[in-house]
Amino acid sequence: MAKANSFATFLIVGPTCFFLGILFASFPYDYNVLWTTPTDRESYFKILEDHIKFLYASPPIISRILHIVIGTGLTGFLFKLYKASEANYLFDGASLVLYMAGITVYITNIVKGFRIVTAGIYGAIPEPMEADQTTDYISREDTLRVFAASNTILALVLVGVLVLQAGQWYALRKEEAEIAEMNRAEEEKKKAGKKKQ
Repeated sequence: MAKANSFATFLIVGPTCFFLGILFASFPYDYNVLWTTPTDRESYFKILEDHIKFLYASPPIISRILHIVIGTGLTGFLFKLYKASEANYLFDGASLVLYMAGITVYITNIVKGFRIVTAGIYGAIPEPMEADQTTDYISREDTLRVFAASNTILALVLVGVLVLQAGQWYALRKEEAEIAEMNRAEEEKKKAGKKKQ
């Protein structure tokens, strides 16, 4: 059971680290869009926009690999939560909630951002509508900021998954050490009892 649990943990931690690596590679683009002074931002918006268009135009195998890795993480959670212990429910349940929150951010903000930026439709108000009749269209700068912020939020969520998995590992090791200590103390009591007889 412990080996199966370790393998399932690997199926969760591996994809999580993979996604963090992807987000780390995007961090230089996101950092400059989110935290530089407004006067310098325009050039960084252009760089991020070109980067997003390049990623969106990548071969289909790239997105397929990404989705396979997402599925691998979910498979790890299914393995760990099948016939789960209390620790699995606490740590893995919370990890799964964070993982699903990350998938939601990916689908709702990042994938949508890829499509909007590539199509270049942000900030456009349809002809028949007046500018003050809609608030559904956001500007190019706001779209790029939302995209960058979504990457940052996703990174924090994935770090939370790793922290919970590390916490579970630590709690299990601590429990094993305490059980071993109790067993050792019990054995010593038995030996001491036999000597008295």
